[in-house]
Amino acid sequence: MSDALNYLVKARPDAGGHYFSFLKDCGKHLDPKTRDLISVITKVYAQTERGFRQYLGRALRNGCTPTEVLDALLMAFPALGLAKIVWAVDIILAMDIPEFKPEAMAKPTAEWHDVMAAASLKAGDVQRVDCDGRGLFVYRNTKGIRVYDSRCPHQSTDIPHLALEGTTLICPKHQWQFDIKNGDCIKKGNSPLRQWNSKVVKGRLMAYW
Repeated sequence: MSDALNYLVKARPDAGGHYFSFLKDCGKHLDPKTRDLISVITKVYAQTERGFRQYLGRALRNGCTPTEVLDALLMAFPALGLAKIVWAVDIILAMDIPEFKPEAMAKPTAEWHDVMAAASLKAGDVQRVDCDGRGLFVYRNTKGIRVYDSRCPHQSTDIPHLALEGTTLICPKHQWQFDIKNGDCIKKGNSPLRQWNSKVVKGRLMAYW
């Protein structure tokens, strides 16, 4: 939630608590993807950019594909009109989300990507690398290697290497903080970094998306 909503819940728990209980109860019979897509459309209708960025990220985390997001926008044309759909797509383009690139959407399935030489990463090391148009944070401990998407789960901000302090990753936009050792959000937010499946093949670190 925003700082303003957090304030209202604390300042007026009687009203704020009932409001959020109402919202939660309204969607209990919907699967997460459908609920998220409806939320995305409401943010486009109201043209609230911050909310749109937040709920778009949530929809993608919960399994919505870019094609499903675009279908939802186009299906809502009678209510949104072309201008609001273009407004939403302009924001998506500005967010530069790899999954929305035409070449990525043209691929029918995920695939393995060659990220780096596994030996170049020692235990305890963290590196930010770019691979096939996607930013990654790669962390190695004594048990193995973890590969995370470089985008903050809040509003898909691409987090730079300079945002790394030891094993704590801090998103520069809203200061969400993550523990790179396990991907958990440890301050401000409640969603973890997106982790990609990975393996080492013939000395090369491979990641799957």
